[in-house]
Amino acid sequence: MTLSAVPRISCEVIEEGEVKARIFNIQRYSLNDGNGIRTVVFFKGCPHYCPWCANPESISGRIETVRRLSKCLHCPTCQNDVDECPSGAMESIGRDYSLAELEKEVLKDDVFFRSSKGGVTLSGGEVLMQTDFATRFLKRLKALGIHTAIETAGDAASEKVLTLARQCDEVLFDLKIMDTEKAKSVLNMNQPRVLVNLKLLVESGIRVIPRVPLIPGYTLEQGNMAAILQFLAPLKLTEIHLLPFHQYGEAKYQLLGRTWTMRGIEPPDASEIAPLRQMAESAGYHVTIGG
Repeated sequence: MTLSAVPRISCEVIEEGEVKARIFNIQRYSLNDGNGIRTVVFFKGCPHYCPWCANPESISGRIETVRRLSKCLHCPTCQNDVDECPSGAMESIGRDYSLAELEKEVLKDDVFFRSSKGGVTLSGGEVLMQTDFATRFLKRLKALGIHTAIETAGDAASEKVLTLARQCDEVLFDLKIMDTEKAKSVLNMNQPRVLVNLKLLVESGIRVIPRVPLIPGYTLEQGNMAAILQFLAPLKLTEIHLLPFHQYGEAKYQLLGRTWTMRGIEPPDASEIAPLRQMAESAGYHVTIGG
């Protein structure tokens, strides 16, 4: 019998209303963002303004239309319409999914989840901006026995964070700028609330993996790392992910007609990452570079 021979069957009847979520990407066969082979669902909309964001299309909650010049035929009269474009140069970013539609999409990869002990990760944007849908969706996946994770910055009301987290197997929790004023001015982030929520999740018995983006000029410095480790120390966690800055998002800014403020900033090399890694390892953490 092959792994795909027996479909998952839920024994739980889940009645749902017409709730929908706005998704901008479904990334299959991902080896990051959780264990095994994963399907990552990217929710559209984010309250933060991280200068290094690699997914600028995730920030706005609106469905956006872009033109890919490499496909454009330069028609004499452009309709600026995705459905009318003869070459596919006009493209919509964002689509609304019902619970059943999204479940059908991720279950296409079920055989990979089974064979690799993988699953589904909800990312963004910020999944907490669509908590009602995400909570219901995780509940459906849980009933099917699929391993689930969320990636979040945790900047929302505690009850909202806890309700969502209780429906998944692990939380990949991003810790960025620890200084309260700098986090507010640079990221539009309520850092005290973030830290309260991370502590609450751990105290509630939820598996949490802290993740730290290493961004030149912002978080790639020992003072910020020391503050993170000092905060985490009482929580007795054993694993941390360090995520080095990269330039993969630059083309997306060009596509959206936005300014990439990190242009020309070099990704950190091994010698720059090493001191921060050593700090985490000396504090007793198993360190993964890249998530």
